[in-house]
Amino acid sequence: MISTVQPALTSEAVKRPGRWLALGVLVLAVLLVAVDATVLGLATPYISEDLKPSGTQLLWIGDVYSFVIAGLLVSMGSLGDRIGRKRILLGGATAFGVISVLNAYATSPEMMIFARALLGVAGATLMPATLALIRNLFHDPRERSLAVGVWGAAASAGTAVGPVVGGFLLEHFWWGSVFLINLPVMVVLVLVGIRLLPESRNPRPGPWDLPSVLLSLVGMIALVYAVKEAAAHGLAWTALAAGLLGAGALYGFVRRQFALPAPLLDMRLFRGRGFSGAVLADLLTVFGLSGLVFFLSQFLQLVQGRSPFQAGLAELPAAIGAVAAGLVAGRAARRFSVRAVVSGGLAAVGLALGALTLLGERTGYPVLGAALLVVGLGAGFSFTVTADVILAGVPKEQAGAASAVSETAYELGAALGIAVLGSVVTGVYRDFAAPAGTPAEARESLGGAVEAAHALPGGTADALLSSAREAFVHGLSLASGVGAVVLLATAVAAWFMLRGQHLDGRM
Repeated sequence: MISTVQPALTSEAVKRPGRWLALGVLVLAVLLVAVDATVLGLATPYISEDLKPSGTQLLWIGDVYSFVIAGLLVSMGSLGDRIGRKRILLGGATAFGVISVLNAYATSPEMMIFARALLGVAGATLMPATLALIRNLFHDPRERSLAVGVWGAAASAGTAVGPVVGGFLLEHFWWGSVFLINLPVMVVLVLVGIRLLPESRNPRPGPWDLPSVLLSLVGMIALVYAVKEAAAHGLAWTALAAGLLGAGALYGFVRRQFALPAPLLDMRLFRGRGFSGAVLADLLTVFGLSGLVFFLSQFLQLVQGRSPFQAGLAELPAAIGAVAAGLVAGRAARRFSVRAVVSGGLAAVGLALGALTLLGERTGYPVLGAALLVVGLGAGFSFTVTADVILAGVPKEQAGAASAVSETAYELGAALGIAVLGSVVTGVYRDFAAPAGTPAEARESLGGAVEAAHALPGGTADALLSSAREAFVHGLSLASGVGAVVLLATAVAAWFMLRGQHLDGRM
């Protein structure tokens, strides 16, 4: 009797009813975060005109969200493991929607900075919880790979949909509308999630260690701030002090995790070559791509003259490629190998970035669109398989904390990439040959040059814009070249670090 009943129980556990509908709820959460991460860049000029923040305040409006998310991801992932991933996901989604209203109706720069920080706290609960719930919903390895692919495809689609929807809203409504689009998504997510999502948690969680939470928060925020400050103003004492504070706090965090009987993050996970290789690949991939992602919208709008909506549409091939690759990445990794798919994807991204070093002001869209499609395909294959490796390599009780490590790698890679590659673009741009009478703010950014040109005589304005655009494109090409070198080196590293790794459930 035991031998006949047990397989049925196992099959029932593996094939949880309603799991694909539940995945749809998790996809909504991913879309919520991905769309919000992209719309602020489009809305920044309108926010500047309305709220009139100082230069420093404008930087904080743009950065504080990612600072807080980077600092809290591991803590929130671990909290979900303890109190329940469904509970923290639905609570975080509700808070995300409510705080989005506060963002939309901010009346001062200080209020906007505070609202963005709160949104970061809510956002930090969502991404780790979604991946952790996938780990617990899909026990069949092949189904889990497809689910992770759908999850990654939703993130890519949200990143692409954000500029398109945001551009449309900004052309027809006031800037606060880009935050209010979170509300209907949040309402559907919570109402449907209450019924469909199963609860899961670590059955032996241990206490949530507050000193570890504070060390993680201080360490990540200080480190990311130091990188951005050094890129903007050089190695001033503020950047050095923040860097030392961040490094010290993270060292204390690691030491404390080894000493705790129930750590916030089990550092032994990093002893696995597959886990460490996947996390490192994610961090360096996002680092290499960040220069292109951050400056591409400016290129499309300020150099080639597209509207925000048109710029969003122009970036769609990257998302289409990522969605397509994500849906078949697991099958490809089983047919060939994990390292072949990840390394091949990273090499494809590197080659596409190398092609973009030839970018010019009049480069036709077919060339740019083809390069973006290859970037999306390569990134889709790599990110999907590394996420699957990370999830499959840890006990399901620790899925939230492990997922948070993966998300932290994305955030840290983005911060480092924007800071380092952004400084490359900015350094090249500032040296452009400006005509007499050019105001100082024109050298700060291409947007500043376009704004300054409105107040100059026609001939001087044309000369300024021509020189500024040429310098910006040169800087973007150089940053793409650096990104290409980083991606190709990461492809080689992944080939060795992911040797022998495979996804369960081989076909």
